[in-house]
Amino acid sequence: MNLSDKDKSYRGNSSQFFIAGELCRRGYAAVVTLGNTPNTDVLCSNRDGTKFVHIQVKTFVPGNKTCSVGKKAERAYGSNFFWIIGGIPTPGSEFPFRYYIVPSKEMADNVSARHREWLSVLGKKGQQRKDSSVRAIAVEEGAAAYFWNIAEYEGRWDLIEDALRN
Repeated sequence: MNLSDKDKSYRGNSSQFFIAGELCRRGYAAVVTLGNTPNTDVLCSNRDGTKFVHIQVKTFVPGNKTCSVGKKAERAYGSNFFWIIGGIPTPGSEFPFRYYIVPSKEMADNVSARHREWLSVLGKKGQQRKDSSVRAIAVEEGAAAYFWNIAEYEGRWDLIEDALRN
């Protein structure tokens, strides 16, 4: 077992830097906030520094069907707020890096609706489900139907580019 398998925070931290690096590669200024900015893991601006987007990063291991996003995914933070769900492969993996760029409002609307749907359906043993802070989304085919599948947002860097241009 390697170090990244022992502690998910290593993978999560690396994901923030991979995402900031990808944004820099695309010609933007991006900084990892290191936990110093509420709800913003990466702050990104256009070259002039006149427009900004806030990015919340969540990480999954490619090959997994879902990614946990938590209860705060149900809150729309505004038009300049994005979630980037980073598929960061473990060292030596044959899986590629994967990035899903999801606008805050889309995340909030869909995660909230799917969670309410999940609560309304009885559990496996016929019991009423109990609410919790757990929220997840589907990143692969084959996840349970009540998970919102974000496949349409894979590689959608153009959404951030548009927000920094307009």
